[in-house]
Amino acid sequence: MSRKLDQHYMKQALNLARKAEGRTSPNPVVGSIVVKSREIISEGYHKRVGLPHAEILALRKAGIKARGADLYVNLEPCCHQGKTPPCTEAIVNAGIKRVVIGVRDPNRLVSGKGVSYLRKNGVEVVTGVLKRDCEKINEPFLKYIVTGRPWVILKSALSLDGKIATRTGDSKWITGPKARDYVHRLRNRVDAVLVGAGTVRADDPRLTARLKSVSTRSPTRIIVGGHNGISMSARVFDNASREKVIYATLDGLSPNRKNKLQKMGVEVLLMKQKQGQVHLPQLMNMLGAMDITSIMVEGGSMISGNLIKERLVDKVIYFIAPKIIGGKDAPSPVGGHGFGQLSDTLRIKDMTVAKLGDDLVVEGNI
Repeated sequence: MSRKLDQHYMKQALNLARKAEGRTSPNPVVGSIVVKSREIISEGYHKRVGLPHAEILALRKAGIKARGADLYVNLEPCCHQGKTPPCTEAIVNAGIKRVVIGVRDPNRLVSGKGVSYLRKNGVEVVTGVLKRDCEKINEPFLKYIVTGRPWVILKSALSLDGKIATRTGDSKWITGPKARDYVHRLRNRVDAVLVGAGTVRADDPRLTARLKSVSTRSPTRIIVGGHNGISMSARVFDNASREKVIYATLDGLSPNRKNKLQKMGVEVLLMKQKQGQVHLPQLMNMLGAMDITSIMVEGGSMISGNLIKERLVDKVIYFIAPKIIGGKDAPSPVGGHGFGQLSDTLRIKDMTVAKLGDDLVVEGNI
């Protein structure tokens, strides 16, 4: 088939993969279709860890029609036995003649071995079709597999003059309902939401995903605390016995407070400190070890500044409202000392700007 047709079918595989965003972690999101004589015979997407992979579902639906057909998949098929059997064997056994892959899997158990197995067994393989799109949809997975750390999104809502609250701390609401609804959709897609203890004390947020969709799920809630604690009645601790809540604090937490939190269902992580604050690189390593592959940071300015300083942020999403707050004492999204030279600042790549109601949403990778 032509490159243009390959891109056409790969787009459809990506659309299938998106159906499971926020549901497959720590696995990637993968969609697959079987095409024969330019007709889609079957399709499938990976729905959840432990369930069949996208290729297996598509091949099962295709049955004997898969013989001599093309298979499209946005990520290199696995060639090892994990929680499910290897997809490469199923592809060969089904008689697929050609496999089109978006991006190779960096997992050392796969990483080119899936492509090699297919070619050794007489299957034509084409790679790199819509590569950037296929990488983008699985950015958290790709980083997690390579580094063991989660993909970190820094999200903030701010005024046109760069303030996240007034000088008195009033911040509800800077942005409008459409922007806030988008935040809930983002929460529905990430593994975890993270805030500093100061944000909990100031705003008492729930940090849950509240959408009308019946498939809504709330992310793990992570609170990073320093020397100053937060109230045990804070709403972020609600339902901790049913929805995971992690409290990461310094290794000096009183045994009594720790026991109370644990009885509420909160998982307590005692961290080493760096300049009186939780050591954030250590925290990211621990969260990655817990199979948390994506985190959205929702404040405040101090935790955001520390994450930027440690260069732990991968993506920014800023919601900008058409409002002027003003005042030198009104906080900005990123606290701390900041950079002393423009040449040292973080640059945003692949930036996009869209309108949500009266607000703008600016997104880009670092």
